[in-house]
Amino acid sequence: MTSAIPAPGAHGGDGARVAAALGLDPATVLDLSASLNPVALDPGPVVARHLPALGRYPDPTRATAALAEVLGVERERVVLTNGGAEAIALVGALVGGRVDEPDFSLYPRAPATDCRGDGWAPAVPPRWRSDPHSPSGRSAGSDERAGVWDEAFRPLATGTWTSPPERAEAIVVGSLTKLLACPGLRLGYLVAPATELGERLVPAVRALQPGWSVGGLACEALPDLLAAVDLPGWCAAVSSLRSALADALRSRGLAVEAHRAPWVLVGDPGGLRDGLAHQGVVVRDCASFGLPATLRIAVPDEVGRARLVGALDRFLDPTPT
Repeated sequence: MTSAIPAPGAHGGDGARVAAALGLDPATVLDLSASLNPVALDPGPVVARHLPALGRYPDPTRATAALAEVLGVERERVVLTNGGAEAIALVGALVGGRVDEPDFSLYPRAPATDCRGDGWAPAVPPRWRSDPHSPSGRSAGSDERAGVWDEAFRPLATGTWTSPPERAEAIVVGSLTKLLACPGLRLGYLVAPATELGERLVPAVRALQPGWSVGGLACEALPDLLAAVDLPGWCAAVSSLRSALADALRSRGLAVEAHRAPWVLVGDPGGLRDGLAHQGVVVRDCASFGLPATLRIAVPDEVGRARLVGALDRFLDPTPT
C-alpha cells in the first residue's frame, strides 16, 4: 500500500512531515519546499563552538550590534527576533497591514488592534510587500512604495545588505535563517526607519516581544555566522544554479517562471508534488498563495538538482527500462 503524502503546509518546510509519513530519516529527504540558501556554509561547526551558551540566559546585545554593522544602520534601530515570523507578527500587531494579493500569508490584512492600550496604532494600515515578491520571485521596481518591506530574500537576490534609499522611511523585516540556511536556529530582525515612527516603533516592539525571545545559541553564534557571509559570491552562485534548474525543468516540457529569488515556479502537470514526495523530494504547493496547479521549487545545489531531475524523470516516464 502506498503511503499517503501529508497535505502541504501553509508555509513550506514540509520535509519532516513527508519523511514521517514515508518512514524515512528526515536527513535523507531533499526538502525543496523551503527556500534556503543552497550555497550557505554549514552552520553546525560554528554553532557547536558556542554550546556553553546553553547554560546561560540569552543576551542579544552583541548579535544585534553585529547585525546592525552589516546592515549599515544604527544599532538602536535594529531588533533581533525569533525568526522572520516573529518580526512580522510584532510589527503587524502594532501597525496592521494590507497587501496586493497574492503575497506571503503571514502578513497582516487588517488594521492593528490597540494591543498596547494607548491608541498608538495608525489609522491607515501600511502596505506590506515582499522583495523579491513571494510567490512570483520578481524584484520590486524602484518606483514601488510600501510601508513595510520584507527583505528576507533580498540579500541573496541582490548580493547586498543595503536597502534602497527610497525605503528610508519604511519598516524593514528580514529572515537570516533563510540566508544562512539554518531555519531551526530561528533568527530574524526588523529595522525601524530613522523617523518619528521609528523612534516610537522600537520601544513598542520591545515591550511586546517576550523576554529571551531569541535563543542563546543563536545570539552567540550570529556574529561568527555573519562574518562568513559572502553576499556577492552567494548571489552569483544562486543565479547560476537557478538558471541551470530552470533549463533542466523546461527541457522536460514544464512551464517555468524564474526571476531573482532562490526558487522557481512550475506549472504542475498533475500529481507532481506527491509523485516527487514518494521519492523523497519535496516541493511546495502554491495553492495557499491562490495559485492552484503551481509548484514552487527552491533552487538546490548541483547534487540536489541531479536528484530532483532523476525523480522528475521517473515521474514523467515511470515505465521501467
